[in-house]
Amino acid sequence: MQKDHGSSAPSTPTSARFRHRRRSNEFNFEMSKTNGNHLLINDHDKYKSMWIRACSSLWMLGGFLLIIYMGHLYILAMVVVIQIFMASELLNLLRRAHEDKRLPGFRILNWHFYFTAMLFVYGRILSHQLVNTVTSDKIFYKLVSKLIKYQMVICYFLYIAGVMWFILTLKKKMYKYQFGQFAWTHMILIVVFTQSAFTVANIFEGIFWFLLPASLIAVNDVAAYFFGFFFGKTPLIKLSPKKTWEGFIGASVVTTISAFVLANVFGHFQWLTCPRKDLSTGWLLCDPGPLFKPEYYPLPGWLSRWVLPWKEVAILPVQWHALCLSLFASSIAPFGGFFASGFKRAFKIKDFGDSIPGHGGFTDRMDCQMVMAVFAYIYHQSFVVPQDYTVEMIINEILRSLTLEEQNILYTKLGQILLERMVELY
Repeated sequence: MQKDHGSSAPSTPTSARFRHRRRSNEFNFEMSKTNGNHLLINDHDKYKSMWIRACSSLWMLGGFLLIIYMGHLYILAMVVVIQIFMASELLNLLRRAHEDKRLPGFRILNWHFYFTAMLFVYGRILSHQLVNTVTSDKIFYKLVSKLIKYQMVICYFLYIAGVMWFILTLKKKMYKYQFGQFAWTHMILIVVFTQSAFTVANIFEGIFWFLLPASLIAVNDVAAYFFGFFFGKTPLIKLSPKKTWEGFIGASVVTTISAFVLANVFGHFQWLTCPRKDLSTGWLLCDPGPLFKPEYYPLPGWLSRWVLPWKEVAILPVQWHALCLSLFASSIAPFGGFFASGFKRAFKIKDFGDSIPGHGGFTDRMDCQMVMAVFAYIYHQSFVVPQDYTVEMIINEILRSLTLEEQNILYTKLGQILLERMVELY
């Protein structure tokens, strides 16, 4: 008698290895196809999910505003915490409990690479601010100068130590899993720290250049949700079944208007517009510069006579830059979310995590923010920062690159050159 191949066969050790309990964020996309249309307008539980999402958004918004008020260092700390959560969610994505039990200490190795990358990236970005913070103390200044000088060497040998650790822990029949985890860890480092480098740089250029792009992504996301919730009928992209053209277009209009208004509001606070040159937490006062000084445009006579009570309108030049940021936030940045949706479909999960009720994990909230942070930095450096070297830029470079002794030598040399030129003139 032949065996019935359709009946359940005894499980083999190999099949048992890959059997695991379904996580809370896993989602059967094949099953979802039989459930009909997944547009929000047809979702029977949409009001419940909207309430959960709204409550989560409110406490996130409150915490975010408090951190913004506290200043640059606290915003930096918030970015670091978010990155750790993102790295944890992404590292857990491809983990297998059975293999991990046979590799004690393997998770520690992944975090070793993570904190080595953190030391390298933040050490390079914050070296100038760190030097400015400790210039008043000779001992700390010398120590920090040495650490900055040899920071690349220290990070290199920490990384090499991690590679050696990885090689020494290789086990037979586990090579494929271990090298897969090694490659996945490095992909996470590239994704997380690429955007973090640009985000931190934006923060110290002025909180404005961090807050405005982040706000535009949040506004675009909320507007797209509400327009899709009430009016969405035309699917936008198959990777995200709940995304609609109505939500996309409505969010674009709202984001553009919000950018123009928010840039004007944020631009009136020196605390947001002044760059931070050190790692202190004191209140900032500075010359806001031409970008944040209003320019007055006369209104047409008929408009000021019959519609508006004033004859001219004040616009900050930075508001025109905000329109460019809004164009990117509403048309290009959402593709970061589409990419994340495709990635989740590939791994058959609903969300990267469940840290934020109604939103998923931190990675789910940061997909578009990562794309936007990079663009905001590139745009700021290309179209906002003056391309010519200024006296302040040269002084900052001297403080960052030269030791105290080298600065004294430079000071003496400059004094001699200026004296010689004054003698020639007179």
